Amino acid sequence: VQLQASGGGLVQTGGSLRLSCAASGRTWGNYAMAWFRQAPGKERVFVPSISANGVGTYYADSVKGRFTLSRDNAKNTVYLQITSLKPDDTAAYYCAATTGNYYYTARTDYDYWGQGTQVTVSS
Repeated sequence: VQLQASGGGLVQTGGSLRLSCAASGRTWGNYAMAWFRQAPGKERVFVPSISANGVGTYYADSVKGRFTLSRDNAKNTVYLQITSLKPDDTAAYYCAATTGNYYYTARTDYDYWGQGTQVTVSS
């Protein structure tokens, strides 16, 4: 599986973005997906995840109510809608995939990673 993340950019506090992660592979529907983010000098941390069938989702407490993760299995793509952006959301965002129909949250759960897309929020 190859993952291509896109949609990052520079936005003002309170703004919105939609990140996308497009995947190759004919068994896309068997993969759970997640986004992680990494700020400069910090560890890569979990943001949200979604089960392979799209029914189950899980969000980090820091983004609940502001981030919405969805997937379109017909397009092999997951979308992360981000609203009410804060400067603390500034980071490189990475999408990740693993087989299984659950919303995994640990970095070690994921086998495939995209290249990252930068989100910068100005105050």
